[in-house]
Amino acid sequence: MSIVDHFVAGRPFAGSGDRLGPVFDPALGVETKRVRLAAPADVDAAVDAATAAFPAWRDMSWARRQEVLFNFREALNRRRRELAEIITAEHGKVLSDAEGEIARGQEVLEFALGMPHLARGGYSENVSTGVDVYSVRQPLGPVAVISPFNFPAMVPMWFLPMALATGNTVVLKPSEKDPSAAGWLAALLKEAGLPDGVFNVLHGDKVAVDGLLDHPDVQAVSFVGSTPIARHVYERATRAGKRVQALGGAKNHMLVLPDADLDMAADAAVNAAFGSAGERCMAISVLAVVDSVADDLIGRIRARIGGIKVGDGRRNCDMGPLVTGEHRDKVAGYIDEAEKDGAEVVVDGRDVRADGAAEGFWLGPTLIDRVGRDSRVYTDEIFGPVLSVVRVRDLAEGIRLINDGAYGNGTAVFTTNGGAARTFQREVQAGMIGINVPIPVPVSFYSFGGWKQSMFGDTKAYGEQGVHFFTREKAVTSRWPATGTREFDLGFPQNA
Repeated sequence: MSIVDHFVAGRPFAGSGDRLGPVFDPALGVETKRVRLAAPADVDAAVDAATAAFPAWRDMSWARRQEVLFNFREALNRRRRELAEIITAEHGKVLSDAEGEIARGQEVLEFALGMPHLARGGYSENVSTGVDVYSVRQPLGPVAVISPFNFPAMVPMWFLPMALATGNTVVLKPSEKDPSAAGWLAALLKEAGLPDGVFNVLHGDKVAVDGLLDHPDVQAVSFVGSTPIARHVYERATRAGKRVQALGGAKNHMLVLPDADLDMAADAAVNAAFGSAGERCMAISVLAVVDSVADDLIGRIRARIGGIKVGDGRRNCDMGPLVTGEHRDKVAGYIDEAEKDGAEVVVDGRDVRADGAAEGFWLGPTLIDRVGRDSRVYTDEIFGPVLSVVRVRDLAEGIRLINDGAYGNGTAVFTTNGGAARTFQREVQAGMIGINVPIPVPVSFYSFGGWKQSMFGDTKAYGEQGVHFFTREKAVTSRWPATGTREFDLGFPQNA
């Protein structure tokens, strides 16, 4: 059985640790690989490589850094399908979805190719007599990126291009559930001309994560994952004096008003709830619908679910398995709990017949009506293909429902009323808002991040905020007096 190595200082690295973790093919339900789990000494080796590579990479010209990233972009375009197949084999999502996540990650790479313009400073001449002021943005040093299993290519690419283009070096700790995409990206960057040690991949579990959070040479940490871990990352890394952006979990609502186009809303709900088997932090997991149109909308969604083909992502199916058997069982347990709480299971994914191996980690699209607001099925982030329906009276109650929740990642409203949409976008407490758009992930030149317990830290991912996260500003005040002139003034500096 093959072993997935770390990638440190430009080459595969076995490290000193002797622990291994299983890597499954979710559609087959079998272990296909094992991944090395870092020991503390391996954390040091990865950070040391990034630290040693930083001065030369920082001092490299903007033009040369951009050339490397452009070469990487072109190579990724040519070999996108190869990476998608790796993702499908370890995560389980269908190939088209895997290619889609690569494309969305590549948007950030293309945005970062404009970094010489995005990170430039300013200049003001003669702000005082003979005094000029200018600003520059400089890289931080070695930074850590800790990414989740659900987007093994896209989420790292939210951060890597921004960090590298601004002159930082990187240690990536991907999920141990689907680790191979990270090493593939590292090898492709090396082929594109990235110097050894500028980008390193460290596999592992909590030992690796905490080692990066505590390491004195790591200057900043970018994280995406569940809220409990995001809070842990934020608190521990900031206590160590690091800059942190930690994106946590979600319970995203889609509010449907009576005037909405119900066919559009039904299509959107199905796509947003069951795409990638619901394993997305921006998935719609709660359908908040005004009661007068609830039965009609539920009927349309139920009909569409009947057309979803669940199976092996390599067999032209619509939805694949969940990432592990353990996670599948956990999600199925929420359906059991909904029944005990008195909710109505309209479509039961536990009964799915999948186009794939019987041992695969299958759970079909599930639709549950009349979910209680105190039920764990409503309050918890399930992270699976389960759509809960909560009925509300009107727009105001829908907004209160969303705002009363612990999370504030993304939310959407479906309506044909511009006034209602404007009220919703102004009043709802979430970081990313969709109006007739169910998954409002911002394009690369805006920034991604939520509110409340969905985000820890002050700086969102990519876009302008990503530039600021990975750089520090210096303001330089300069005066060049005429030759031979000297003067002494002990007063507070002011313009004469």
